Amino acid sequence: MIAQTPPMGWNSWDCYGSAVTEEAVLQNAEYMASVLKPYGWEYIVVDIQWSRANASDHSYEAFADLTMDEYGRLLPAVNRFPSAAGGAGFRPLADAVHALGLKFGIHIMRGLPRMAAHLRLPIADSSCFCHTAADPHSVCAWNPDMYGLRCGTEDAAAYYRSIFRLYASWGVDFVKCDDIAREYPQCEREIELISEACRSCGRDMVLSLSPGPAPLDRAEHLKKYANMWRITDDFWDDWKLLKAMFERAEKWCIHAGPGHWPDADMLPVGAVRQCEDPENRSCFTPAELRTMMTLWCMMRSPLMIGGEMTKNDGETLALLTNGDLLEILRESWSAHPLRTLPEESVWIAPRRDGRGFYAALFNLGSRRRTVSLTAQEAEVASLSGKELWSGKPVRTAGAVRVSLAPHDAAVFLLRQGG
Repeated sequence: MIAQTPPMGWNSWDCYGSAVTEEAVLQNAEYMASVLKPYGWEYIVVDIQWSRANASDHSYEAFADLTMDEYGRLLPAVNRFPSAAGGAGFRPLADAVHALGLKFGIHIMRGLPRMAAHLRLPIADSSCFCHTAADPHSVCAWNPDMYGLRCGTEDAAAYYRSIFRLYASWGVDFVKCDDIAREYPQCEREIELISEACRSCGRDMVLSLSPGPAPLDRAEHLKKYANMWRITDDFWDDWKLLKAMFERAEKWCIHAGPGHWPDADMLPVGAVRQCEDPENRSCFTPAELRTMMTLWCMMRSPLMIGGEMTKNDGETLALLTNGDLLEILRESWSAHPLRTLPEESVWIAPRRDGRGFYAALFNLGSRRRTVSLTAQEAEVASLSGKELWSGKPVRTAGAVRVSLAPHDAAVFLLRQGG
């Protein structure tokens, strides 16, 4: 089964918007392979508008010229991805990423390019056409490059099969499909068509749906047809967004499991927004970064690094290479909050092997606060273990108590003391 544990990787959006280049992708892939791969990081994902030649920032140009083939399938813009020349597509870049021992992913929008419909292009390996597949009344509100599809037609199914066969030939391992996760009920059948095309293309690919918030009442449908789906709109380095994630995490954590993961979005760590200012860094404080990483791991969200990794400083690297913390993604199950109050939250998750449990304590307030977990709450006689950020040992008969700075977190691997 695909995505037995939450996928871990890098996505180009937070640092390069729609303007990422092949050079930037390769430098991040080389960094991941040499520094982060031993900790489980493996996906390199090219985000939106890789087919647009003149992309330069995080904005979209309405009705921009997009590079596509004679069948209405988008292709990488050669000025930004030189190895795509001669119709090679992303195959050479994917090969380079694979040669580093990593996996390669791309972003797509649901539907097909407006231009393909207006030009009445045929759909590859079928008797269908783009203009009969397209639904001109279904257009993304924030990026009008595409038409959604008439999902009751064979033309729509044929188009999705055609693009996923192309991605399989390129060696794609991960597809992030946008403008779809929060578009229920109108896109429910489109999600099914995309999933069917992905699963029948002859190559294993993680299917990720964006943006959120996905509707909680469609959780079972999402679990059946996708490997991960966004539970929030774009997440950035703003404490208000991070604090609000606790409510989302509580609602969605019960749906995390092998093959299907609620996605709290990318990690805006390190050097973000590089297309706007090469000196820009994440606005999160060190305490807030610990809280974000702790919560994402406890709820077992996929982890996608958003910053330019070659500019990681020591603090950022320490966040991304805490092996004890990252082990929570693989070794825990049934994570849930014991309590979440306006000023604090306490989460707990048992280990799969029965050797103890994880406990995360969060200060959500604006002043230093002591947060505790009692042995009684944990349903054990006494507690022993260690705190995973500091490595400090813990042994107590009554309660684990920790004094936390504003917006900070501590996370423990504990067992019944003896």
